[in-house]
Amino acid sequence: MSVSEVLALNASRERQASSASGYVMLLILLLAIVVQVWSIAGLARDQETMLHIIGVVAAPIVLLFVVSGFYMLQPNQAAAITLFGDYKGTDRTTGLRWVLPWLMRHKISVRSHNFISDKIKVNDLRGNPIEMAAQIVWRVVDTAQTLFDVDDYKEFVKVQVEAAIRAIGARYPYDDFEHMEVTLRGHLDEVAAELKTELRARLAVAGITVDECGFTHLAYASEIAQAMLRRQQAQAVVAARQTLVAGAVGMVEMALEALSEKNVVHLDDERRAAMVSNLMVVLCGERDTQPVVNTGTLYQ
Repeated sequence: MSVSEVLALNASRERQASSASGYVMLLILLLAIVVQVWSIAGLARDQETMLHIIGVVAAPIVLLFVVSGFYMLQPNQAAAITLFGDYKGTDRTTGLRWVLPWLMRHKISVRSHNFISDKIKVNDLRGNPIEMAAQIVWRVVDTAQTLFDVDDYKEFVKVQVEAAIRAIGARYPYDDFEHMEVTLRGHLDEVAAELKTELRARLAVAGITVDECGFTHLAYASEIAQAMLRRQQAQAVVAARQTLVAGAVGMVEMALEALSEKNVVHLDDERRAAMVSNLMVVLCGERDTQPVVNTGTLYQ
């Protein structure tokens, strides 16, 4: 028998519990109180009939029996019913409910829970240390699995969230300077969707699902943050230079074509090269250029 088969056989599954409306039992409780009062009043008047004696004895037993079985469920709250440790089912009906007094009720919330993880240090795909934190919205979908298949389901969620964040963080690089692959910083929505899938798979064993998740913190670790910032700044400068040079080349081409088409001036190769050089200096320079007037010829 494989490990997966053993786990499947031992996994709990939620089922509907056999319970009664508490309002019906409340009427029975009131009736028992009336019988108790009537029996005591009859005995006080020296009417010691068998019916009065039975009422005095039985009414308190009925009262104790009925009162011990009451419990109340709020919206999005459930109660797992057990008998001496044996799971009998889950009651999700809201309001006043009642079960046999010897049945134990374990209440559990099936509302949405919000969890924000601590900042954890992870090595990304390229080995760079980064800091990550995530916000998770989760809820219980199978109360039997949540209560009986894990020891502490809230602590289980916390541990699995941290493990999933580490797994996702190690799967992708933080940034890709060549823009050729999926990155943590550049594809937050895709990575968050994968984190949700990862968490759902990890938390399924506890009967818990994830409705929403996203990153609340994503940055390089402090020991390499300055170095990576300088690298990003250098990349931005190079990209700006590339754009500037490409635009300058286009403008020079347009200027030469316009001069040739309109026959404004005839330039040989040497003068064209000089004009291109001057225009590129003017267009690509960081500071304003100062013109120099040549009173002679190009060859002087």
